[in-house]
Amino acid sequence: MKTKVKDVMTTPVVAVKPTASFRELAAALRRHRISALPVVDDDAKLIGIVSEADMLAKEALYGSHGGVIADRLPLREREKADGVIAGELMTRQTVTVTPDDTVEQAAQLMYHLRVKRLPVTDPDGHLVGIVSRSDMLAVYERSDEQILAEITGDVIQRELLVDPALFTVTVADGVVTLQGSPETAAIGRALAEKARAVPGVVALRDELTYPAA
Repeated sequence: MKTKVKDVMTTPVVAVKPTASFRELAAALRRHRISALPVVDDDAKLIGIVSEADMLAKEALYGSHGGVIADRLPLREREKADGVIAGELMTRQTVTVTPDDTVEQAAQLMYHLRVKRLPVTDPDGHLVGIVSRSDMLAVYERSDEQILAEITGDVIQRELLVDPALFTVTVADGVVTLQGSPETAAIGRALAEKARAVPGVVALRDELTYPAA
């Protein structure tokens, strides 16, 4: 069974209104030990996100060497440096996920977009959670016993409709080893593919004896 974003996301979310001051934002980031704050309107709909990077533009522009660095900053970053409330500092084009998206989908977005977290919204755009890189890694806390039970019970017996006794499945520190002789090469490949996708699997060792072509 695929792990969903709703299974690992953080909720309730520490969020701010667009009128929150720079000082309030800085204090919230430090107090909650987080690196970004979603910005919501009066209906709790997500309208942007303020990150530490957004706020550091002010230090870059007005710090001791600000005059030199300011010339190198893009226009939008210079505008952020002059911002004093969340609505002026936030990034508006925010990539989001839904509670029913899979952890795999969220992880792919984070990897390709090089972001540390993704707001989670419902179909109406309301903020319902946030998922971070560390949340993505939570699936690897599953025990070897849980992984083994899912592979033998859900994958082999219920999905592939095959007798689990035909295979030897071992799991050690999340590494799955498959041994045995599948009736067809297609069944063997399906078993390896589905087992690798089980939440918590770190790696898969395919030692199945495939029938001759």
